[in-house]
Amino acid sequence: MNGTCSPRMKTYPYFRYLPYEIEDEAERQGNLHEILKHLYVAIEAGDFAPGAVHWTREIRNWLGLKFQLSKEQRITLAKLYYELSLAPGVDSMAADRFASMFMTLTKKKHYLKPGKDLTLDWRPLLRELKLFVLPSEAGMVQTSNVKRNIRTLTKLCTFAQLYFDPADGPEMLKELLPYFSTSFTEGAFVVSGLINLLFPTTATPSENTELTPQHYLPTFFHLWTLVNRSRVFDTTFLDLFSRLARDTLTAPHVPFSEYGIYTKDQSSLIFTAILRMLEIPVGQATSPYSASVDVVAGLGMLIERDSKKHPVAHHISRWIVMSLSPACLDTPGSILENLEGLIQAVETFFHPSNQGGWTKGLFQLVYYLADFFVMRWNKENSGEMEVPEERKLNKEVKRRFVLCLRDVVFMGIYAKSGTAMNFALSTLQQLAFLEPNLMLPGALQRIYPSMQGLVEVHRTTSSLRALYHLTGTMVRTKGFRCHVTTMLGLALPGVDANDLDKTLYTLSYIQSVCYNVPLYNLTEGQESVSGNMLAMEWVTSEVDRMEQEGVNVELDYSKLDEREEEMILRSSTAGLAEFVSSFLGKVFTLLENLPDAAKVRSGSPEENVVNTLPATFLPLLSSLSPELYSLALNKIAEFVSNHVIHQARDAMAFICSTLCKVNPTQALKRLVPVLIQLIRTEIDENGAASTRNTGADVLPRDRGLVWSISMLSMCVVHVGDAVMPYKQELLDIAVYMQKKCRGNPTVHVSNYVHHLLLNLTGIYPIDNSLYEDEVLSKGISPSQWGMMPDPQKLNIKWHIPSREEVEFAVELFRIEGENALQQLSALIDGTSSIKRDGSDKVWSDEVARNLVLVRLLLSGVAVIFDPKADSKPSSETDSGNSTDLEMIDANEHTPEDSSDDFEVSEQSAEESEEDEVRPTFKYPTGYLLREEDPLYQEVHDLRARMGQTLHSVHQFLMNEQADDVSCFNPLYAAYKCWFIDVGFERSAHVLDRVTRLLAADIAPFKVTGLRKRYPRSILVRRAHVYHLSRLRHNSTPRPKSDRAKQLLFDLANAAVSPYTEIRRSAQSAGEAALKAIIGSRPMVIPVLLRAFEIGARDNDYAKIKGGMYSLIFGSLARTVGKDWRYTPRLIKAYLAASDADKPSIQKLSGAATLQLMDFGRPSERLVILNKDIVKSIAPEEDVQSRIAKQRAKVTRKRTTVKDKKASLCEELVIITTRSHWKKAARTATIILSLGLRFDDISSKSVIDLFSKGATDLHPNLRGLYSQGLAAMFAVVDARAAAQHEYENYILDKLYLPTKIQVAARQDDPNWTAHFLSSFAKPEAEYYVDHDHPGWLVWEKVVPAWKPDPKVDVEYDDAEKEALMQIGKTVNRAWFSSFFGYLKQEPRDAGADRFRVSSAILLMKTFSLVHGGYTTTKLSDIKELIDEVYADGSDKHQHRATAEIMGALLLSTTEKSLELRTSVWEYAFPFVQRIFQEGLTPENLNYWVTFLHLVVQGKDPRRSWPIVDWLASFRLDMSSNAAFKESSKVKLLQQCIVDLGWHFQLEKPITKDFLAHLDHPYKGVREAIGSTLSSIYRTRYHESYKDVDTLMESQRSASSVGLRPYQPTEEFSSTMHSVFDQLERWRQERPPGQQTSSPYTSGSKTVLLWLDTSLSSLECIGLTQFFPTLFINQLLQMMDIREDPELASLAYQVFRHLANIPHGLGQETPFISALITVGRSSPSWHQRLRSMVNMQVIYFRHLFLIAPLQQSLLFECVATMLEDPQLEVRLGAASTLSGMIRCSPVALRARVVADLNARFTTMLTDAPLPKKKVAAPGTPTPEHAKIVRTRHAAVLGLGALVQAFPYSSPPPGWIPGVLATLANKANGDPGMVGQSVKSILSEFKKTRQDTWHVDLKAFTQEQAEDLDGVLWKSYFA
Repeated sequence: MNGTCSPRMKTYPYFRYLPYEIEDEAERQGNLHEILKHLYVAIEAGDFAPGAVHWTREIRNWLGLKFQLSKEQRITLAKLYYELSLAPGVDSMAADRFASMFMTLTKKKHYLKPGKDLTLDWRPLLRELKLFVLPSEAGMVQTSNVKRNIRTLTKLCTFAQLYFDPADGPEMLKELLPYFSTSFTEGAFVVSGLINLLFPTTATPSENTELTPQHYLPTFFHLWTLVNRSRVFDTTFLDLFSRLARDTLTAPHVPFSEYGIYTKDQSSLIFTAILRMLEIPVGQATSPYSASVDVVAGLGMLIERDSKKHPVAHHISRWIVMSLSPACLDTPGSILENLEGLIQAVETFFHPSNQGGWTKGLFQLVYYLADFFVMRWNKENSGEMEVPEERKLNKEVKRRFVLCLRDVVFMGIYAKSGTAMNFALSTLQQLAFLEPNLMLPGALQRIYPSMQGLVEVHRTTSSLRALYHLTGTMVRTKGFRCHVTTMLGLALPGVDANDLDKTLYTLSYIQSVCYNVPLYNLTEGQESVSGNMLAMEWVTSEVDRMEQEGVNVELDYSKLDEREEEMILRSSTAGLAEFVSSFLGKVFTLLENLPDAAKVRSGSPEENVVNTLPATFLPLLSSLSPELYSLALNKIAEFVSNHVIHQARDAMAFICSTLCKVNPTQALKRLVPVLIQLIRTEIDENGAASTRNTGADVLPRDRGLVWSISMLSMCVVHVGDAVMPYKQELLDIAVYMQKKCRGNPTVHVSNYVHHLLLNLTGIYPIDNSLYEDEVLSKGISPSQWGMMPDPQKLNIKWHIPSREEVEFAVELFRIEGENALQQLSALIDGTSSIKRDGSDKVWSDEVARNLVLVRLLLSGVAVIFDPKADSKPSSETDSGNSTDLEMIDANEHTPEDSSDDFEVSEQSAEESEEDEVRPTFKYPTGYLLREEDPLYQEVHDLRARMGQTLHSVHQFLMNEQADDVSCFNPLYAAYKCWFIDVGFERSAHVLDRVTRLLAADIAPFKVTGLRKRYPRSILVRRAHVYHLSRLRHNSTPRPKSDRAKQLLFDLANAAVSPYTEIRRSAQSAGEAALKAIIGSRPMVIPVLLRAFEIGARDNDYAKIKGGMYSLIFGSLARTVGKDWRYTPRLIKAYLAASDADKPSIQKLSGAATLQLMDFGRPSERLVILNKDIVKSIAPEEDVQSRIAKQRAKVTRKRTTVKDKKASLCEELVIITTRSHWKKAARTATIILSLGLRFDDISSKSVIDLFSKGATDLHPNLRGLYSQGLAAMFAVVDARAAAQHEYENYILDKLYLPTKIQVAARQDDPNWTAHFLSSFAKPEAEYYVDHDHPGWLVWEKVVPAWKPDPKVDVEYDDAEKEALMQIGKTVNRAWFSSFFGYLKQEPRDAGADRFRVSSAILLMKTFSLVHGGYTTTKLSDIKELIDEVYADGSDKHQHRATAEIMGALLLSTTEKSLELRTSVWEYAFPFVQRIFQEGLTPENLNYWVTFLHLVVQGKDPRRSWPIVDWLASFRLDMSSNAAFKESSKVKLLQQCIVDLGWHFQLEKPITKDFLAHLDHPYKGVREAIGSTLSSIYRTRYHESYKDVDTLMESQRSASSVGLRPYQPTEEFSSTMHSVFDQLERWRQERPPGQQTSSPYTSGSKTVLLWLDTSLSSLECIGLTQFFPTLFINQLLQMMDIREDPELASLAYQVFRHLANIPHGLGQETPFISALITVGRSSPSWHQRLRSMVNMQVIYFRHLFLIAPLQQSLLFECVATMLEDPQLEVRLGAASTLSGMIRCSPVALRARVVADLNARFTTMLTDAPLPKKKVAAPGTPTPEHAKIVRTRHAAVLGLGALVQAFPYSSPPPGWIPGVLATLANKANGDPGMVGQSVKSILSEFKKTRQDTWHVDLKAFTQEQAEDLDGVLWKSYFA
């Protein structure tokens, strides 16, 4: 597979920027070929894990080094990994790995174009998914080992879907749609989920109309309306439609209009759904979703997308943005206009004062909208998305889009919820990127006042964050950039020790400015500009203008003169020196006031500030001009030399470090001499660090010293060769300090040496400048503001250590190292002056100090250690054997899975000779020394001696000071560095740290759709990260030397030390060391195992814990688990240890069981792959012999392991029978995973253990063994069904002797009727158990079962033997005791239910009875059942009987008719007797479950006696046993729900129920109501003759398909007659009757029926009855005061009505009916209630209602303001303001203008009559009418004002309205005057925050009028 076509260029030339010679492309490709060759061999040999997995990781690493695959290679690999991840039989862990590799290869869409480059087959993926979600396919057999991880499969779909062939769409629908059914709802959810996961949405290249979206969309819309009120369905379809919009946007032949690829109707329906999904609370409405619908999704839940990763806001935004085009601009109802309508409708819900469950969703929506828009805009402009010209977004669309979101984003910046605020700020950044001139004026207008401190603090922090997000845009936009320096100045007070959060945001803001702007004074050398006067004046005038013009200020700077603008900009930089010095002053004050840092890495605000400071200082200092830099250097140097602020030490050291990095020469010259002098002074004169101290705190006398050392050590790191002039001083001070210092400060001294070494030996860029040298030489001018360099044109300055530096480093290493080693040797052999007298800790201190030094020295020069030098074994005898272990251990070194897949082959020395070592691939990283160099020798010798000394120290401590934790911790830390810091400092996690910091700094510059638009210093850091990742890649495990072995054994012994602390340190060092040395695992396992076994034997808790943590919870677990030389020993030791009587060990044992069960999993035996795909990576040379050798090895290993497992299993069985139950339970779980195999099923002892154990005395064990027995039956069944062939088993080829295929007569129009009518008779030619065939469409055949099978499943010898073995145990006594246990009272209330698991197990054992495998006869069972049931007085007897009966009936399903009949003849009378007489509220649930178990998913004719008997039930009105009646109805309902549309005996039942709606008992009424609902729900089915007919009929109906659930003639007449009956009863009932009447009882039954139906998925079938029948009757029922239950039920149903989705244009009659009630109903309660639904239906159907209906609704509510009843008037006012609030702007403006005029006229035309002095009395009717009119007008005007509660400043017409109210109606007596006052005060109350702005909207007079009302004196 040679790469021919060159891959796409990388944006960033990684290879070009490295400062050393690197490999060429040929070598990279050669290595790739080598990897692929090994991968091929591994796959062909069947070595998946670890073989193929290891090479997969090598490919991942290869890609991680930014090497490029050619397109052909990528295609081949993608196909290969797709095949591997779905291959039947692959181990699921390995499959996950392969799947993740497939995702890596296809993640970036631009490498492989769908359709052109890569097409994948969806069938294998569907096959795997079916196993999870359509298990009924496989018949009764449930395989016990699930083969895949469902999450991996659904993720795989997300990536693979793009590459499915769109031409397969129709075929996929033919495959999936037949499973769709709402009779058994799971079907509907599963099918919609699968369509969403698999359906190819890319456009086909051809003009084929069969495949255009409009060909199948009507069908999708139809499916969508089949399941209403479901959130899951809405999400699924929006996801699908939005992806379709995205994928077809670029296809020129797919018709595209202002609605995208959709039609007007489709678009309106989708917008209506979007409105639903936001779940905005409206009026008194309940949620638009009904919980009871999504509950029945069943297995459909498994294939939903994860809503955290794919939030619904993401789907909505993708759909909207991908459907926009210039066509949207001028057509009404287009997508853009609807988007504006949508945002305006929910605008008030964005306001900070109005937050709730909807807040996050709304802001997420706005964020994704902007994000998608920016991405599309950028990709269209860069040509990455090839969109047809006429669809491209243009400036006008962009402008309208930004304006639409602008206001809500400005509200969101000040949100109370943090998440909402983050979304709003990111959106602000993106909108400003799109339209700076629209967003920035408003932003500045809000930011200036809050930065000047005029408003609350939280607005200031929000403004700082907004500025941080806007910097990038402001700096690049003409005019606005002149505000930047002013803003910097205003931000300074934010650095404040009292408010650390604000400080953080201020620092981030300053950082973002410095990355974008050079801090140079641009006025120098310019005659025209001097000083900053010009800028000051300009900014002041601009700020004034903003204050005058308020929020809608327009700052159009595009008209500014270029020259003038540049002068203002230059002038604005004159004050930068002042800024820098006051900023430094602020920072120093902050540092002086920092609280003491409590804990390191605690995430406290102080710590965040300390971490942010260096991130701010680096860009700040880099962007300073030379003069300003000198200023900063002097201020900082002064501060450092004159202060010691202990708690700010780290922060200050970081600042010094950034100072030196920016200009090493200048900074070191100023700082080094000063610091060295300070250190000497402290030591000589103040006696700092002269004695040791206890504890971790630094003593006050040492603080000055530590301060200076910290500064110095941070000054000499990463500054390159600038330290060389001070070589001698730096060396001397190091030696001097080591000699003089004691106690705590010594760690800092060693750290200083470490830093100096890092600086001298590392390769790193010393280049922090924001500009290239050529730019600087020309001089900085305004054009450098916001300039982003081209990533291709950088010249990076690197530090490459010179020979002098290396010599200096080695000298330092030698002096310090020799010194440390001498001291350590002296300390151990007692020659040192410091003696171990045990009293004070001086000796331990000295040892620890030197160990720390050794550790830091080792990691400081890590880059000059050569892995080769360390791994040479000393003696030749050893090398023969070492290759074997090298081969074995996978050399892992990837960050994501460093603890995986080690494999230790089990082989003895003789077969290891022929093995080859796995190659590792190293790439040049600029290594400094050559092997023959004397320095090379010196360094490596010293390292070896260090290893030796560490070993001696270890031995000495173990023998003499075994409890000295303070020495052991540094010792093992040093061990760790000795092992892993070779060639790269791994112990410091440099790469991870640097990558994380880089990611954080890149974040603000990322713009979706653009690549690497970053400042120069960030691009330079990217090169450094790349260099580090190459180093990291090379630090692969190395072969082991003798020294390494010795040290590993030390660690292994220490890992089981008696002291917890010591164990922990040793274990963590050991884990690290194992990863660094090849073949180390098999070496240490025996040592640890031995210790663990001894510990378990002697009950030595420390050893047990050490052994468990090291062997079971560490990375060794996998090695032990795969290496069956050790596994059995580990398992036995673990079981012995689990007896230990110590709670902590018990807890550990519990956690370890899962890990150990994994060991027993069956290994892969057979994997079925497509040979051609594997061949595609075959190498040119012949590797067949290697494959054969490898395959033999794999097979050999498999057999050995199998034998070991079998013998272990036998041993465990013996342990189980002899131990305490807790231990027995642990052993049994392990046997469960070990003891069952496909080939020989299981051993006799295990079978006996399980079958006898199922009646064990202990309930826990009983449960476990029963589980085992059930699993055993499952294996036998699975084997028999696969015809005893393993291959059939993994391919799911099952042979079921009773299954047949029946041809469906698709062309016969009466076929469906015939099919259904056959279910009404007991005789059957065949049984149809599945619910789905024919519900939506017919297929050619229907899967069915033979009614009287003559053959049963055939068992082979192994299976028969197992069954006989079980049968021996399962005798009458066994059944007797098993039944006895079933009858026991369960231990906790939660377990008191029908246990299906016991029923399943019994079903299998009864099959043994039927098959004659046991001595027990059916007659015995019958007798035992009678004993269990006894007198049936106790509920536990009922539970046991129900379980046994269910099992007995199920065990005959596939047996011959004769046997079935005999069993039913016994069982039915028994059950019938209980159903008639024995049911009680306590036991009803058991029997309902029993019925469910027997009937569900089966043909009704299989259990005909029960079904027939239940269906013959009729209500007995004279009976007073309410429970008896209702329980039978409940059983009947269960039966109907389970049988679904196959239940055909409903006619007489419904007739009976409808005749007795007025049943007197509540329980019976409830049962009748819900049963009627279930019957009518299951009557519906569509039964198209095939998929094409279905699609054709939907398409010809309309673009949104046919509306389902249309009521039949018969149903309509039923409804009418029911409501006529109610009306008659109502007339007969005397008003005010307290007792129940036929009317109240009948109404409740009907309401329960409607309530169930309306909250179910078929609710839309009832919409046509709303206006005619429901509304009036419901309103009547609500008026019945005497029966509160009836009234509240009626209200509940009434509130449902507006939530039911009406079809397009079908809401008209409903609205008209509501209007009629509101206008003309005689009862004011009814008029009031009609408005509840008006507002809701108006909002829910905002995008569907015709304009005429809208105006009628407004007219109606406005008229109702004049209602005689006060409550109705108030209700109308709030409804009106709500409706106005959620209308789109155009409509809103029109309505407001009309109503404003109307109400004002009403007020002026009806003046209050002059008061006559008349006798007090009731007002005249005329007077009352006038008052009412005036009240109506006041409320109307108030409603208009309250419709805009948050818009600030208020719309222009509001001041006038308020003034009118204040002047004309304020003086009215009574309610009119009160209403005016409350309207005005409410207006002011909601605007407290923005009052200063809002007041400006009023004229002087208007403001006075307002005040006149609001400030009435209290004493008047």
